[in-house]
Amino acid sequence: MRHGKKFNHLSRKTAHRKAMLANMACSLIEHKRINTTVTKAKALRQYVEPLITKSKEDSTHNRRIVFSNLRDKYAVSELFRDVAVKVGDRPGGYVRIIKLGNRQGDNASMAMVELVDYNEIYNPKAKKKKSTRRRGGKKAADATATAETAVEEKVEEPKSQDAENKDEA
Repeated sequence: MRHGKKFNHLSRKTAHRKAMLANMACSLIEHKRINTTVTKAKALRQYVEPLITKSKEDSTHNRRIVFSNLRDKYAVSELFRDVAVKVGDRPGGYVRIIKLGNRQGDNASMAMVELVDYNEIYNPKAKKKKSTRRRGGKKAADATATAETAVEEKVEEPKSQDAENKDEA
C-alpha cells in the first residue's frame, strides 16, 4: 500500500532516481534553464529548491550538504557564488516550470524548467537595457568633431599671419 507516500518514483530505482535528479539539478544551475518532461520537472523543483535555500547562507556545513546532493563541485561553487546572490532576497519559489506541449516522438508532455531571476522576459524588476540605434556611434562623432576643430585652427592661423604682415607694411 502507498499510504502517506507522496514522492514520485519516476519509474526508477532509488540510486538511478537520485543520480538523475542530481545531474538535472547541476544542468539547471549551469545553464539556468533546461527542457524535460513535466513530471521530471516537478520532481526537480522539489529536489533543487531546498538546495538553493541552503546556498543563501554560505557556510562550510551548507556547502557540504549541497555537495552531498549535487556531487559536482563546479555546480556547488556556481550555486553559492552566482545563484545565491541573485535569489538572496527571494523567500522561495526559485524555479519556474513552463509547459511547452507534447514531444513528437512519444507524445510526452514537455516543460521548460528555469531559474526565476535569470529570465529577463518574465522578470519585471530586472534592469532593462537601453537600446541605442545610432549609425555613426561615438567614434564617428568624435572623429568629425576633431576634424572640424582642426580645420578651424588651420583657417585661423593664416588669417593671423596676414594680419601681422599688414601691420608691418
